[in-house]
Amino acid sequence: MCGIVGVISTAPVNQLIYDALLLLQHRGQDAAGIVTMQGTQCFMHKARGMVKDVFRTRNMRALPGPVGLGQVRYPTAGNAFNEEEAQPFYVNAPYGIVLVHNGNLTNAHALKKELFDIDRRHINTGSDTEVLINVLAHEMELAGRDVPLTPELVFRAVRAVHQRIRGSYAVIALIAGYGLLAFRDPFGIRPLVYGESELSAAEGGGREVMVASETVALEGTGHRFVRDVAPGEAIFIDLAGNVHAQQCAQAPTLHPCMFEYVYLARPDSVIDGISVYQARLNLGESLAQRVINTMPPSEIDVVIPIPESSRPSAMQLAQKIGKPYREGFVKNRYVGRTFIMPGQQARKKSVRQKLNAITQEFKGRNVLLVDDSIVRGTTSKEIVQMAREAGARKVFLASAAPPVRYPNVYGIDMPTREELIAHNRTTEEIRQFIGADALVYQDVETMKRVVGALNPAIVGFEASCFDGEYITGDISLADFQAIEHQRTEARKDDDEGNDRTRLTLQSRDDA
Repeated sequence: MCGIVGVISTAPVNQLIYDALLLLQHRGQDAAGIVTMQGTQCFMHKARGMVKDVFRTRNMRALPGPVGLGQVRYPTAGNAFNEEEAQPFYVNAPYGIVLVHNGNLTNAHALKKELFDIDRRHINTGSDTEVLINVLAHEMELAGRDVPLTPELVFRAVRAVHQRIRGSYAVIALIAGYGLLAFRDPFGIRPLVYGESELSAAEGGGREVMVASETVALEGTGHRFVRDVAPGEAIFIDLAGNVHAQQCAQAPTLHPCMFEYVYLARPDSVIDGISVYQARLNLGESLAQRVINTMPPSEIDVVIPIPESSRPSAMQLAQKIGKPYREGFVKNRYVGRTFIMPGQQARKKSVRQKLNAITQEFKGRNVLLVDDSIVRGTTSKEIVQMAREAGARKVFLASAAPPVRYPNVYGIDMPTREELIAHNRTTEEIRQFIGADALVYQDVETMKRVVGALNPAIVGFEASCFDGEYITGDISLADFQAIEHQRTEARKDDDEGNDRTRLTLQSRDDA
């Protein structure tokens, strides 16, 4: 999961892209990068860290031009410690292409060999984004050889890209001297939207077009949402701001990632016609019914969310069962992200640095804690213990998402199978590990039904971490083993004292 944005304007875009990346910061905190283009010359700055730390005044001044793109990185492939793997990526031929990518290519290893053996292109990092930009560059070269570049030739290249790559991908690319290209995988797993605005006379006038991962980036920068980029579709925006669009995939279907609605996206975003906030309200309502079927609501004194994305579900659940909703945990927003530290005791300490219990909301009460999901379970265990130490008589735990039983291969850096608390365990075994007096999970089919009801046009959801069904149909046991090997090696780096900061999802589960 990463956040990406691209803009074509008649005014300088460096500050605009910076602002959009701040709005997308929740999608990745390991690295950030911006490229701008003036004429045919590209200017780039990228580094590890948060947006506000990566870009200083001197960096912004070195990013001129009315065209640009940016990314906040959450690494799910390659080396998280290698600054060279931060995006954007650049190739100088053909034309000069700069690219950012949200997602994960499931056939990157095979493509890397194919690029070297057949296409004669060299890949220098472990990033699947470098693989993707080289595939696109090769197909652009074939499509546009000896003829002027047109939108139709760009779309021809994207059609060839769809035929070669597998997995999830939302892509924004700059083609030097021509314009901005954006396209989405044939299943629409990762989100991509675009919007427009008209610049005032003081700003120089003209049309401005933005493409981004979430609608919040458009709305927060004063752009009018136009629509989602359709699965398999490519849009090409020329330097005059004219938008050309074409479907470039065979038999595309819309299967957005369910985890976007459960946890990843901001609640004020709308993804593929579904309000993320309303989706979480619906999940809370259906979870309430599961709670009622598990225990008498009379046993519950108060409903408390585990900050932050569980709040809408917890509020709706409390209303449904007729119990008061209270804020029982305060999150320290100034601790920053949890650094990886050797040993479980260090991780426990960091959880308590980030959350503090309000004793009066727990003392002498039977408390129902609501979380958006439970991944590793170690943070859930610690929070249940915190509630008991604050004086709760009984602590129940409800998850707005079903058990996370399988790894995700489409751009969410989830743990290996053995680290998933729900993998090959019953709900009772999980409850005992966490230490709750009762544990209630959302039902998989109910989750799909109540979220899908918000947009009947959606065929289905990519929900592989819950149901084990991998929509691209190309995932094997060997793929799982390769992913797990990569993540095991990454943990070795962590234990050796690397200073990589933990991603939001990882730091919570630990959540």
